[in-house]
Amino acid sequence: MNQNRFQLIKPSLTQESKLNTLVENQTKFSLNNCEFSIYETHQSAYNVKLHFEHLAFTGMLRGKKWMKLQNKSNYFEYLPGESVLVAPGETMVIDFPDADKDASQCISLTLNPEFVQESLDLLNFNAKKVDDSSQWNISLEEFYLLNSKALASATNNIMRIAMDDNSYKDVIADFALKELLIRLMQTQARNLVEKNTLKNKSRIGFVADYIKKNLHQKLSIDVIAKMAYVSKSNFFKMFKEELGISPNEFIIQERIKRAKEMLMHNNSVNEVAFSTGFSDTNYFIRVFKQMEGVTPKIFQNKKLI
Repeated sequence: MNQNRFQLIKPSLTQESKLNTLVENQTKFSLNNCEFSIYETHQSAYNVKLHFEHLAFTGMLRGKKWMKLQNKSNYFEYLPGESVLVAPGETMVIDFPDADKDASQCISLTLNPEFVQESLDLLNFNAKKVDDSSQWNISLEEFYLLNSKALASATNNIMRIAMDDNSYKDVIADFALKELLIRLMQTQARNLVEKNTLKNKSRIGFVADYIKKNLHQKLSIDVIAKMAYVSKSNFFKMFKEELGISPNEFIIQERIKRAKEMLMHNNSVNEVAFSTGFSDTNYFIRVFKQMEGVTPKIFQNKKLI
């Protein structure tokens, strides 16, 4: 399993005889502060346009699309385990080349702009970040996301609530939407860290860059916290706020990511283990299997075939 690409729960497909249309058939669930929709496409189609007046969070469930954000991006493949944030007033332009044999299913959450702004204001007032150079903010430019476990879990929760027959679901949904917004912002921050965009803009960006450049060494959280000019406890809190994971989890994930790159270049398992900061090869193998589902050698053999 790729720890950076968690798939969403897939509701059953609608029988074709019950669809209103074979292309982007919409099943809609309305809540106080969002509109949740499931879209299904059962036949190949091209240049299909889907416009959103308000901020929309979308996620692929099954099948695939080739899509672009009109006047914003080039075409890219959109697959399960991925999400796309659509800014207010933007249009998705979508091709479904394989839908005849492999139906496409995705979701959208169109969000009430007042609710989004109130939630951000509340977070920035009552839950200020440890890093005073950073605020809770949704980036409309960081629109393509790989689902983290936390983001997928929050999205699944909203789906469950929206489709549930519960007289209190609007109240429950508001709490769940706030969590989704936090997980979305943390996933965006992780994207920016991956691109080194935050290296010179925030303390987390700086220390994340240091970690990635020194994976071959023993990394001390105490030393890294001092580099960020915060106590160890505040460093853990700051890291979790920004990225949704602990510093130790980040280090392990980055080491396994680097290990996979080295394995694909035919380096030996022992060499990879020591080059990515694991002092014990057996421990490296256990961690790798826990995160990827296979041993490093099996992973390497599959990639080199």
